[in-house]
Amino acid sequence: MATAITSGPSLARREALAHRVRLLVLVTITYNTVEAVVALTAGSLASSAALVGFGLDSIIETSSAAAVAWQFSARDDETRQHRERTALRVVAGSFVALAVFVAVEAVRALAGASEPEPSTVGIVLAATSLVVMPFLSAAQRRAGRELGSASAVADSKQTLLCTYLSAVLLAGLVLHATLGWTAADSIAALVIAGLALKEARDAWRGEACCAAAHAPAARALGAAGRCDARDACGCACCP
Repeated sequence: MATAITSGPSLARREALAHRVRLLVLVTITYNTVEAVVALTAGSLASSAALVGFGLDSIIETSSAAAVAWQFSARDDETRQHRERTALRVVAGSFVALAVFVAVEAVRALAGASEPEPSTVGIVLAATSLVVMPFLSAAQRRAGRELGSASAVADSKQTLLCTYLSAVLLAGLVLHATLGWTAADSIAALVIAGLALKEARDAWRGEACCAAAHAPAARALGAAGRCDARDACGCACCP
C-alpha cells in the first residue's frame, strides 16, 4: 500500500544544507583565487600557455562560485530559490568562457605558438589541485542534490572539471619536463573543452532541474517504503 509523504527535506535541514553550500563556496573561491595568482605568475615566468590558461580558468571558476555565493547569501529559502535561475545563467556562461579559454590555449600550443620552460611550481600546483578539488566538488554536489539546487550542482561540476584540467596540466608539465612532449595535454584539453560546453548547455536548461525537491505535492512510496527516483541532475525526488 502506498504511503504519502511530503517531498524534500525539512526547513531546518534546508537551512543547514544552505549553510554548508555557503561554506564550501567560500573555500572554493579562496582556493581558486590563490590558484589563479600562483598559476598566472608561474606561467608568465615560464612562458607557459598551459599554466596561464589554468590561471584564467581559476578566475572563471571563481565567478561561477561567486554567483552561487550570491544566491545562498540570502537567509530565507524563498529568496534563494528566486535567485536560482540567475545563478544558473552565470554558471552556464562561466562554462562557455572556460571552454573557449581552454580550446584557444590548446590550439595555440598545438600550433607551436610558444615554447614553455619546465615549471616545478606549476607541477606542485597542479598536483595540489588534483587532490583538493575532488573533495570540494563531491561535498557541494551532495549538498546541492539534497537541497534541490541546480546551481549548486552545476557549480560542483565546474569544480570537477577543474580536477580534470589539473590532471591534464600535471601530465603536460611532467611530460614536457621529462620527454619534451606537449601535444598530449593539448589534445586532452580540447576534449575537456567539449565537456565544458555540454555542462554549459545542461546548466542553461537547469531551471527545471531538481524541481522535485521544491514541489509541494506529496509523493507515493512503494511497498519497499522508499523512493529511488531522481531527476535530470541526480537530485532525489523523495527525501
